[in-house]
Amino acid sequence: MLDSVSAFQRAKRINGIEISQIVQISETAAQMRSNGTDVIALSTGAPDFPTPDFVIQAAHNAALAGQTGYTATAGTNELRDEIARQNNASRDQVIVSTGAKQVLANAMLATLDEGDEAIIPTPYWTSYSDIVAMAGGKAITVPCPMAQGFKITPASLEEAITHKTRWLMLNSPSNPSGAIYTKTEIRALAAVLQNHPHVWVLADEIYEHLSYAPFVSFAAAAPELANRTLIVNGVSKAWAMTGWRIGWGVGPAPLIRAMTAVQGQVTSGACSISQAAALAALTGDRQLLTDRLQDFDTRRKLVVAGLNAMTGITCPEPDGAFYVFPNIEEMMAKGGFKSCSDACNWLLEKAHIAIVPGSAFGLAGHARISFAYSQSDLNNGLSRIADALKKLR
Repeated sequence: MLDSVSAFQRAKRINGIEISQIVQISETAAQMRSNGTDVIALSTGAPDFPTPDFVIQAAHNAALAGQTGYTATAGTNELRDEIARQNNASRDQVIVSTGAKQVLANAMLATLDEGDEAIIPTPYWTSYSDIVAMAGGKAITVPCPMAQGFKITPASLEEAITHKTRWLMLNSPSNPSGAIYTKTEIRALAAVLQNHPHVWVLADEIYEHLSYAPFVSFAAAAPELANRTLIVNGVSKAWAMTGWRIGWGVGPAPLIRAMTAVQGQVTSGACSISQAAALAALTGDRQLLTDRLQDFDTRRKLVVAGLNAMTGITCPEPDGAFYVFPNIEEMMAKGGFKSCSDACNWLLEKAHIAIVPGSAFGLAGHARISFAYSQSDLNNGLSRIADALKKLR
């Protein structure tokens, strides 16, 4: 009988790839809770609001109407047409996938050859680099420190581009920093890209409707690059539909066809009922988004003020999303922590508060705290962090 451990061999393409540190921390916190420890987790990016009632009703109606079979691989015509309408595109420029993450994976698998490069401004959402690696590409991370608003500059972009570059992956509003690129900043990046026609833009705009400062889509700010721009979006965040797993991509038809070919061999079309729900969300009353944004804004200000009142933490105010990304280097030095991971682990073990180290997003010396939680949890979490910091020598 073969030894089950020695007989197994991972594919080289996933060497070094594991479940994200965000998920690991959340699972650790959940395990601690199951063991009786009172843990407050401010680590995940899932809104605490319920999915809107009218969206759930639309899904119920679709199921009762028999819309329970396979859909076209790229999505239902009705949903694709609505996404196209809202993006000044045509149906053949839209793909609907099982979450925005699959859109990203489809794009990389459809375009990257071994050794091709994707430029990723850092800090970045943890999955970006792993998706690029799984597709055979190489992630070129460009540090974007707090001093420059966590944004890539035209000069840094120019320096990072090589003949192997295929993509610039731009996330605005950003996870984890909440940074939003202004129209002027996008135009400046577009000016660099004009000189490099082999570089495409993947604009991840999943937090579009969670913007406290003016938001402008990359496609709207740089229409001259439309023939090499992919817009990624979905219903997970703004409409609190994380479990429905619907995201989409809007881009040039040849790219969408290639991405559809990939999707056809991985999942086929997204869930039919979820697509009906997403259509209801996109065509429903937007007042709900305004009301929820105001609630998130209140939480944002609460968390920023609370963290900045603590010695050892410096927290800039994010322009979008529902995360803050404070600098904790002073706290690390005071506590003798060798890394931000050590500092966050200490907070989890000693203060029973779960947050994510900045190293998980490619920028050490920081931590990500989600404010997609109740004000009660946020207040309690801030109190635990403050109390813990007082104990550091």
